[in-house]
Amino acid sequence: MSAFKKKLMILIFAAVLAGLSRFPAEASFTVEDEKKLGREFYDKLDKSNAILHDEKISAYVNAVGNRVLSASDRRLFDFRFSVIRSDAVNAFATPGGYVYVNRGLINLCEKESELAGVLAHEIAHVNARHIAQTIERSQKLNMAALAGMLAGAFLGGGGDLSAAMMGFSYATAASLYLRYSREQEEEADRLGMMYLAGAGYDPPSMLDFLKSMRKYEFYSNTVPSYFLTHPGTDERVRYLDGLIQTAYSSRGKESILGNFKRIQTRLLITSGDLEANRRRFQNGLNKNPLDVDDLYGLAVTEEKAGNLDLAIATFRRALSLAPQDADILRDLGRTYLKGGHTDEALLCLNESLRHEPGDPEALLLLGQAYEAKGDFDKAVSVLDLLKGKRIDDDDYFYTLAKIHGRAGHKFESHYNFGIYFKRKKRTESALFHFKAALQSLPPGDGRAEEVKGEIAALSGRGDMGQRGREPSGPR
Repeated sequence: MSAFKKKLMILIFAAVLAGLSRFPAEASFTVEDEKKLGREFYDKLDKSNAILHDEKISAYVNAVGNRVLSASDRRLFDFRFSVIRSDAVNAFATPGGYVYVNRGLINLCEKESELAGVLAHEIAHVNARHIAQTIERSQKLNMAALAGMLAGAFLGGGGDLSAAMMGFSYATAASLYLRYSREQEEEADRLGMMYLAGAGYDPPSMLDFLKSMRKYEFYSNTVPSYFLTHPGTDERVRYLDGLIQTAYSSRGKESILGNFKRIQTRLLITSGDLEANRRRFQNGLNKNPLDVDDLYGLAVTEEKAGNLDLAIATFRRALSLAPQDADILRDLGRTYLKGGHTDEALLCLNESLRHEPGDPEALLLLGQAYEAKGDFDKAVSVLDLLKGKRIDDDDYFYTLAKIHGRAGHKFESHYNFGIYFKRKKRTESALFHFKAALQSLPPGDGRAEEVKGEIAALSGRGDMGQRGREPSGPR
């Protein structure tokens, strides 16, 4: 198991244990309890950097999830759909309407409607309050065992780590509590199928995805996490097939939002496995040399590998097929900038923003291009457009600090250096810059309180075990 997944398991365990310890042993687990505990799970995952905050990917997954949700007649919670930075094949829901899907699962889907089917099934588990039922049924266990059981259930594949942490048999817990009951699984499939069809998607897609999972299991020689969190696959296949034959014979659409392959391409790019990505995109091009998404993915892969000339040539092939594609224009601009071709980068980035105004990635690159050109005021004005947006790229804060410094803006430069070093867990450097930022402010400036809060948070713990408070927004 990777160090990341171990850390994630521990954080989940801590969140569940902290949340459940506040509930009386004999009390019912209310809707409000679910909301509170679900939020704790989300916050722990977010602080551990487990959640992928890519604006386009998040918007897409939430759009699919909310379309499915629109066909639901139960609204106990405000749902939130998030992507986990993991190539493991898994999806899970936690209390309170929080649905998570791993990057690896999305890339295993063959069409948009399969992703919709997975989300529909998870929505159904939440709406039917199956997790609350599991918690109530499990309250005879001690809190440590219960927390470990739920951590393993939500993540899937916890195995030996869960047992070692909690000192109880994972296999025993699995046989008693880890699995949704057959009745719960059938209810989730029945409700999920209703949501899927009601949203206009093709009902057999839910079954198609399960079959893809079984192929994956066969070829990879591993048991996908999804099979652990959603057991009884053979029964599910038969049950879903029966539903399709008897109640859902009318076909729906496999694609409604469209652009699913581009989302998969973006997810592959975030994985960082350049050689695997190169093979995947090249195999796609061997089948269809005119596939824009595979050309785009291959170009980005070559850019990340440092093969700039090959990347530019591949971007241009993609652009000849899709001349108004904002992603291609933006990342071609990135490649030109990386190679020192500032004027060409500016042309591509401005054209990208003309087709997709407000794209955070393009704005950041455009600011960097103006900095490279020596136009610091223009660079600052472009980056100011990112205020209020959540930026997960640490180098963004470094770039912003550097540009403000070269423009003579002392407070903004020191403040953003402070944020950068805080995120890098370099406490002393962060404190130095926050204190310098505070000293640069005139008396009575309202920004002082926020900086004092950052200093207090860092001074209170020297090891920077957590990132502390997230900044209110870029400066």
